[in-house]
Amino acid sequence: MANAELMTAADVPLIQGLAQRVTASRPDLVNSDASFGEAAWIWGKGHAANGATWPRRLWFSGGELVAWGWAHLPHRVRLSDGTVKDVTSAYLAHQVHPHHAGLLDEVIDWYDAVAAGVDRGVRPGAADEFALRRWAAHGYGTDPASLGDTGTWTQLNERDLTDLARPVLPDGFRFRTADEAGPEAAVRAHVDAWAPSTYTAEAYQGVRRAPGYRGDLHVLVEAPDGTMASSTIMWLDEANRTAEFEPVGTHPRYRRLGLARAMLWHGMRLAEAAGARHVTVACLGAPGHHGARGLYYSVGFRELSRDAPLIKTAR
Repeated sequence: MANAELMTAADVPLIQGLAQRVTASRPDLVNSDASFGEAAWIWGKGHAANGATWPRRLWFSGGELVAWGWAHLPHRVRLSDGTVKDVTSAYLAHQVHPHHAGLLDEVIDWYDAVAAGVDRGVRPGAADEFALRRWAAHGYGTDPASLGDTGTWTQLNERDLTDLARPVLPDGFRFRTADEAGPEAAVRAHVDAWAPSTYTAEAYQGVRRAPGYRGDLHVLVEAPDGTMASSTIMWLDEANRTAEFEPVGTHPRYRRLGLARAMLWHGMRLAEAAGARHVTVACLGAPGHHGARGLYYSVGFRELSRDAPLIKTAR
């Protein structure tokens, strides 16, 4: 059984459920943008602005979701600095349960049809040899932008919640939660860290409504002058007792003060108190993108998996 229409809020828990089942047996096969937290984050922050360009298709077996494809078609992006950017290519977020791997050919055919006429990107897991062969058979090859020291591939990092250090902030800084600081502060923290950004108050309201969001696991670091200098959201997968940091960012004016490191230690302690026994966080993996990777390694994370960006150019 399959269907095809625009992505809806009701689809997100289904996608998260499949992510939980794959995570339980083969966490290295969870694709980029298909994890429990990443799917909720992307849906929450973007559906109000971009939902009209998000067709999706779901595949079920015995009433249970076993595969899905979520196409991000060309669209216009408005940034916080007032500029506008046209995204002219398509991207596919997707996941197929390993026990139903043969459905991948249907996912690819659907994507090629719904995004016909434009360049099409996808990021399967590098450990998924079957998937890589099938994508290649359909004409997808390595994306040149992913190569070299500044390549665009991402890696997922993990660590168990053991041997947690005590977080130490510089004098005058303090931890807050989004519940305490309020929506305006939470939005400002993200926009300042990622400027120019597409994030808005409306996007944050979408995030708050996304399945799995908890304001007490949305952590900020407040500077002495009241600026929200750093922030992160943790998405708690209770079934697997794991939490995912997404996103993690620091205001440029407050970098290299140890804020993000202290925030990660603090977040891990909060996640442990909430029932997690394991945490993950993603970052760019190419050698030239050493900043975030070095930060995560410094607090005990190590690589779990990486993606393999592929592209098929329009003919």
